[in-house]
Formats: sequence, C-alpha cells, structure tokens
Amino acid sequence: MTYLKIDKTQLINLEYSLNREIIRSNRAGSYCSTTIIYCNSRKYHGLLVTPLEYLDGDRHVLLSSFDETIIEGNNEFNLGIHKYQGDIYFPRGHKYVRDFKVDPAPTLFYRVGGVVVKKESILVEKEEQFLIRYTIVESDVPIRLRFRPFLAFRNIHKLSSANLYANTKFRLVPNGIKIKLYDGYPFLHMQFSKEAEFIPAPDWYYGIEYYKEMKRGYDFKEDLFVPGYFELSSKKGDVLVFSAATFNTSTEQLKRKFSIELGNRVPRDSFKNCLINASQQFFVKKNKKTEIIAGFPWFGTWGRDTFIALPGLTLAVGDVKTCKDVLDTQVKKLKNGLFPNMGSDDDPAFNSVDAPLWFFWAVQQYSRMIKSYTSVWRSYGKAMKSILEAYRQGTSFNIRMHDNGLIYAGETGKALTWMDAVVNGKPVTPRIGFPVEVNALWYNALVFSLELAKRAKDEEFISKWGDLPHLVKESFNTMFWDFSKGYLADVADYSATDWTVRPNQIIAASMEYTPIENAVKKSVLTVVERDLLTPRGLRSLSPKNENYIGVYKGNQEQRDQAYHQGTVWPWLLEHYCEAYISLYKESGVAFLNNLINGFEPVLNELGVGTIPEIFDGDPPHEPRGAISQAWSVAALLRIIALTEKITVNKPEA
Repeated sequence: MTYLKIDKTQLINLEYSLNREIIRSNRAGSYCSTTIIYCNSRKYHGLLVTPLEYLDGDRHVLLSSFDETIIEGNNEFNLGIHKYQGDIYFPRGHKYVRDFKVDPAPTLFYRVGGVVVKKESILVEKEEQFLIRYTIVESDVPIRLRFRPFLAFRNIHKLSSANLYANTKFRLVPNGIKIKLYDGYPFLHMQFSKEAEFIPAPDWYYGIEYYKEMKRGYDFKEDLFVPGYFELSSKKGDVLVFSAATFNTSTEQLKRKFSIELGNRVPRDSFKNCLINASQQFFVKKNKKTEIIAGFPWFGTWGRDTFIALPGLTLAVGDVKTCKDVLDTQVKKLKNGLFPNMGSDDDPAFNSVDAPLWFFWAVQQYSRMIKSYTSVWRSYGKAMKSILEAYRQGTSFNIRMHDNGLIYAGETGKALTWMDAVVNGKPVTPRIGFPVEVNALWYNALVFSLELAKRAKDEEFISKWGDLPHLVKESFNTMFWDFSKGYLADVADYSATDWTVRPNQIIAASMEYTPIENAVKKSVLTVVERDLLTPRGLRSLSPKNENYIGVYKGNQEQRDQAYHQGTVWPWLLEHYCEAYISLYKESGVAFLNNLINGFEPVLNELGVGTIPEIFDGDPPHEPRGAISQAWSVAALLRIIALTEKITVNKPEA
C-alpha cells in the first residue's frame, strides 16, 4: 500500500508538479533535490550537491540535472524538462509521466508509445554519490537510450554563466567519463552499470530559469554546460544504473549497491515513519563530528536550531547515541559562554543569547532518557558552569544577569533571539532588554543544574547558585506577568514593557522547571490558543496587532518583514503541546492527536514526505520557506512521543 500519494492526473499539470519537491540528504553532507518531475525550479536544486569544505566550506551543485531520451526507430522522445524565458518549458518531457511514488525511493514512470520506463533515484548514505536505476518495464522492440548531463560546478547560493575558463575536457573511466569544470573542484565521475558510448558534443545551454528564485526576488537565470551525451541499447526487462560521484566507482557493483542502499531506508508507509525518515536526513556525520543541518535546501548548521531540534530528532525515536554525539560535538565549540549560531567553524557567529540556554534544555531531555544524572553532570557540568558564569558576569552583545537575577541582552542593530530577521541593517523585532523566553530558559537552566549538582554532591556549585532561582522566579513574575491582561509580556526593561501578544511566552509554560504557577500557565495557554494557534503551528504575532502580516511572500525584504510578524512556525507547537499536557495529562491527548494528525496533508504539499519551515499566518496557511526544516520535523516527532508516553502510562479505569 502506498502511503504518500501523488495525484496521477495532476502530474502533467506544471502548476501542481513544480510545487512539489523531493529532498534527500546523506551523512556525508550531500543532498539531491528537485521537483517530482525533475524540472529544477530553484538554484538550490541539483542531483548531486556536495559540501566542499576545503573550497569555501559550503555546498556546491555539481550535477544539476540529467536528461533522458528514448529513441525508438527514427523517433526521439525527450523526457527532460527545463524552463526558459517566457514560460517556455522544453523539452516538456513531463507529458510522458504516468505515475510517481515516493517509497522506498522517488520513482517516476514514463510511457512513450509501447515503451514504459521506470526511473528510481537514491543518494548513497555515506558517500558523495547519486544513483538512478532505470528499468525497461515494457518495450515491443529494442530501443536506444540517450543521456545528457547538465553541469553547474558552483556554490548553491550562486548561478553559473557561460565562460571561456571552464575546463571542458573529459577523461574516460570505466563505462563513463570524469570531468571537472574548474580548479579546486573534485572530478565528477559519471558511470553506468553497463558499457555506454560517450559522444563529445560540448555546449552551453543558455538562460535556464528557476521560477521560485524569480518569485523570491533573486537572480534566476543560469547557463549550464553539457559535455556531450551517453548512448546505449536496451530492451524489455533491462535494468541500468547510472552513478554520479566524486570518485571512481565499481561499475559491476552498481546494481547491488542500489539495492542495498534502498533496503536501508525507513519505509514511508505511515505519518510517523515519514517523519522518522525525514528526521534522519538532517544529520551529518564525518571527521568525528555529528551535526544537524537546520533545513534544506539552503540552511547550514545553526546552534540554536540544533539544540531545539535535537531531542525530537533523536530521543523521540530512541536514538540516544546520536543525541550524545551531537551534544559532544557542540560542547567543543563553546566560547565565552556562547555557542556559534551560524557560520563555518573558521568564521563562526556567536550571535545567539538563547542557544546556550537551549543547550541546557537538550541536556535535560537527554538526562531524562538515560536516567544517569551523575554521568550527565560529569559529561556536561563543566560546560554548564561556564555558561552560567558567563551569563552572570557578562559576555558578548551585552548579555548579562542583572541584580534582579534576570538576563538582559541586546545591542542596537543586533537580533539575538530566534526572532532574528534584519532588514536594511535593522532588526524587525529587536527585543532588546529582558526577553521572556530567554529568562524562562534561564530559570529552567538554573534549577536543572542544581538538580544535577545535588545528585552529584557538588556542594561548591550548590552553595554558589542555590539561592538564585528564588530571586529569578520572583523577578520574572514581577517583570512579565499582568493579571489584568492574562498573559506574559514579550520583552521588558526598567522603563517600558512590550505587551505584544507573541508565542515566546509559551516557552515559559512548557519548561519542566517553570517560574510561573499553573493558573498563570492556563491563562497563557488561553491567550495563545485564542490569538496564535493554527492547524500548522503558532503565529509569531497576533492578527489583532497592526503590524501583523498574514502572508509570507515577495522579495527578501518583504519576506523578512513577515518572518516574525505573523508567519506560523510549527516548532513552537511542541512547546504549546508540552504545556498543554503538563496541565491536562491524558484528558488532553485526543485534542493534541487531532492537531498533529492534521499535518498529514502537508506531507504532499511542498517537500514530499517532510515538514517545511513555516506557513502563512492567514488561512489556508500555505507552506513556505525551506522545504524541510529540522525543528519542524522534530517538534511533531516529540509531540507524538509525548502523547504516546501519556497513553502508555495512563492508569486503567
């Protein structure tokens, strides 16, 4: 039975098929992404996109696309498709598509007269290698197959142009060729599982357009280089595997390798399994480091996103080892009490006030899973102490504990919380002062650290920090709570308080150690449900606010203005649900299950089989942003785990 279903009758409808994308990544940091009909609509799309740390630390598109042609007698049928100026799509190979399925691998069926070809693609798990398996399902007569590789050799954020500097020479390798267009790049090896003839016909294909970049206000035209084409004969029943890799492959093992890789995939035969399958794609494991990609296709590794997503991506599916591996990797990056929020290891940006506090929360979830608290203190106590001390004494960006025990943060022109959009050098939501979620996280970090210290009998730490939580709790309620309003302020300082209704207050209600009482928590939940809750997550701003923007669209400036001014974020739903469960226990499970199950249609809406970054604040809450986001997937997995735990532990009547 196929769980993820694509409407066959809509496949040839470009408006439908071009808005459904596939994304696959591997542990080596590579990914492949395109639309379900293999027509690239973004500059980030490509069949083999791989990290080149020695070049610039970023990912690069090597093989952009791979066009097939079926030759039957004197007739040629081109299966490829590209967009050109004036809404011209050529060769329009999508008109031959008859079916598409996702599980166990993205699979297209083409019919050309009496010929039916099955095309399956997969990214090898631990190597920079992309494989396509072609099966000739039906054919009345022998046919010829022709394949044209479209090469880019450029950074994912840039576009290539025809030039005289590209090295168009190729070298023969077993059943194929290898080529690299520019110095500093690896060779791209293109090989088949059987002998194929390569016919040199070097040419640039000009003005290929990516319409989603055009809609986003970016450059959208590209020239791609085609070195020639491969040809081979085939007949009914034949199976052929094509490999694109940064190394020379054993061509006689390609069929077997494809089958083995396919068998290692988590089947996408249920909502939960789709999420588990998607969750695995955010991990990069190499050079003795395990890191999390924040989202595909354009995000890298972000500190804040890593800690927020980590419990859902790992502990919610029972993967304790990977959780620890990520924590251990991140601890080595700690500097002056801060984790790098973004950037490369050589040029990190430590511009996040909340990432270190989310680290405590992630360690807290890990400790609850392994139930070995003294070992957790031994492993992470030193890092935890250094963060607490840095925040108490003061660190970068004016981050410092004040006499009231609360954490103040912010500088003009800097956005230090997760609401970090900046337009023309000015943060859209500066939030300078005492942010509500930062101080809720601070309180939770303090109490959790003291819990571990007491279990480990660390008397020195207890003596130094033991009295602080009481002060923080009192100050928090004085600073942020107003009974008459019935919700928590978003940001405060000594002279003014921002009572804008935003979702950050839900984090205060979701923490295991919260500075607010249950009555306050219930009131917060009521306001959040009334103004912010949608079927796709929480709005970043109440629609009642004059600054609310209900649709996320336009150029970068317009989108950044909307990013935290009404746009819906699925990751916040995890904290809403956790607060809800803490109050209502098993009586709230049915409500939360209905909420989560409502996400099932999303699996077919943008990134097939995964959950995107954001949604519009206004109904029908269209999916937007990155097509697959780590903390979105993680949130749903963790909510499922939380509700399952309540159900399992529910006392019998």
